[in-house]
Amino acid sequence: MKLKSALLGAVCLGLLASTAARADSAQDALKRFTDGVQTFDAHFDQVQTTDKGQVTARSSGHFWLARPATTGTGKFRWSYEKPYVQATVCDGAKLWAYDPDLNQVTVRDAKSALAGTPAELLSQKAALTSAFTVKDAGTEGDTRLVTLSPKSKDSDFKTIELALNKDGAPVRMKFADQIGGHSEVTFTEVHTNAKIDPAQFQFTPPKGAEIVNDGGITTKSLD
Repeated sequence: MKLKSALLGAVCLGLLASTAARADSAQDALKRFTDGVQTFDAHFDQVQTTDKGQVTARSSGHFWLARPATTGTGKFRWSYEKPYVQATVCDGAKLWAYDPDLNQVTVRDAKSALAGTPAELLSQKAALTSAFTVKDAGTEGDTRLVTLSPKSKDSDFKTIELALNKDGAPVRMKFADQIGGHSEVTFTEVHTNAKIDPAQFQFTPPKGAEIVNDGGITTKSLD
């Protein structure tokens, strides 16, 4: 009797574990991210490849993110450190892209500039299904893989694969562009829900920098 009871218990536990694994879907993982991750910062390594798999560029740097409490666009800083220095900063309203070598700043409306991009995927608070078609791509160990296809016809990307850890934090992103190129970003030294200096999400163009706005009009920074 005791042996039968033990076997029955093991079977029940196995069924429960299997059910839990199935229940932890892509939507569940995304919900942990959208509801549970308010701030995120990490080191990143990025590799870009052609449609034939040839590596065209490697870069690395740091990424800071503060997601909005309700709806709207979050704030982030995507800072390249190697092999060149560049920065993209979103203050929630405008998106600033700064190239120190050219001393040039491009500024655009954040909402329209980010539509259908990986940055929109990470920074918005609204349900991701409003901007992306979501598909479950399985698991890698404790990591849940989610494939998202932008609904915007103007997106530069065909698909974005997001790998989320058990806490809902992204550990890897893969995205395919419209001409067959691919880019993979791996996040390490990940911190979630830690305090981030608000200055990371502010940008003031350097003195003398060329500023190009949405309409293509160029001015000079006087600060």
